[in-house]
Amino acid sequence: MTQTVHIVGGGMAGSEAAWQAANMGVEVVLHEMRPKTGTFAHQTEHLAEMVCSNSFRSDDDEQNAVGLLHWEMRAAGGLIMQMADAHALPAGGALAVDRDAFAQGVTERLLAHPKIRLSRDEIRALPDQGNWIIATGPLTSDALGQAIARETGIDALAFFDAIAPIVYFESVDMSKAWFQSRYDKGETEAERTAYLNCPMTREQYEAFIDALLAADKTVFHEGETAGYFDGCLPIEVMAERGRETLRHGPMKPVGLTNPHAPDVKAHAVVQLRRDNALGTLYNIVGFQTKMKYGAQASVFKMIPGLENASFARLGGIHRNTFLNSPTLLDDRLRLRSRPHIRFAGQITGVEGYVESAAMGLLAGRMAAAEILGHPVAAPPRETAMGALVHHITGGAEAKTFQPMNVNFGLFPPIEARGGRRGRRDRYKAYTDRAKAAFSDWLRAEGRDAA
Repeated sequence: MTQTVHIVGGGMAGSEAAWQAANMGVEVVLHEMRPKTGTFAHQTEHLAEMVCSNSFRSDDDEQNAVGLLHWEMRAAGGLIMQMADAHALPAGGALAVDRDAFAQGVTERLLAHPKIRLSRDEIRALPDQGNWIIATGPLTSDALGQAIARETGIDALAFFDAIAPIVYFESVDMSKAWFQSRYDKGETEAERTAYLNCPMTREQYEAFIDALLAADKTVFHEGETAGYFDGCLPIEVMAERGRETLRHGPMKPVGLTNPHAPDVKAHAVVQLRRDNALGTLYNIVGFQTKMKYGAQASVFKMIPGLENASFARLGGIHRNTFLNSPTLLDDRLRLRSRPHIRFAGQITGVEGYVESAAMGLLAGRMAAAEILGHPVAAPPRETAMGALVHHITGGAEAKTFQPMNVNFGLFPPIEARGGRRGRRDRYKAYTDRAKAAFSDWLRAEGRDAA
């Protein structure tokens, strides 16, 4: 048996898989096709480049399932969380990062590892032998995607993913916009400037919705159906669901007070989140879009404070493919028809940066452990990682399988003691149980972090 793990794809999952396997003493070849073969969404040749958002979402490891997943990855010595912590930006209770510094940090750490070799090549077919992890993410190349479809005997499932625009701070009119985190979360100056807010009156909001609905949008090719992941809906799709939908979603005005008019309650508020440590770039929160570029500039400049905005990047939309994992993968993320191949990341049907990296962490450990002669089972279902693995490899209904963020609904229920638990107590019980189970799993595998 070969002593090398080959990993295809240098995104969140592939980078984390490489780090984990190498730290277990196994040689790793990380195959990344960029920059020789580019994608629609990537802008650099860095590994672990963030394309949709710069946020890893909530970092609360006692009340939030994704925060718990952060905790588990830190406990397992995860590279993605190390670099996220090293390049974190103030973002209230969320973990947001300077995306360029983060990706550069991940790249430098991987290139410096003596057990990792980076190969800038495109893998176009499924290998016949060896130890492989396919972590190509939502932008799997056409050739490899077709090879996967041929092997599985079915077409890969697909939905469409959208990207939010990024604005240069210097172009924001601060006589209309203001800095404030919702509910005034944040005590330092950096924390207070994590979010920009642009208020709208009822009339401005109604005109914005009209323009959004009427704008030119990306037209899909014949035969493609536009299914969307609910956690990343284009704003125009949300608007089509009802004129008030955005006011109760990304444009909700609650927890914010406009210092320019403190006695006037905004009808809606557009928030922008800092995108880099310098504070020169801000992304428009929740404004993923399929509008064409010309329409985007016109519609977004209707937002008070953004009338003269300059965009570092406009939004976009791309095809996102994933496996019907409940029918194709076993509980160690191996392709049933070719068990020398594992899959990791978004292509398995998890959604989100952290979830993708977590599946890479497990795939890397499992592949390395198999080579070293002590196979590793998935963590218990009571943990965040274990709950995700169980969901995608058998817990979900195959006929209706769709990408899923980690959430407490995937965990075995907590039994109420002494009467009905409140939500905070129930979530704390979930996280306490998960931390204990994950720590036991790490100790049993002999791989707990130093």
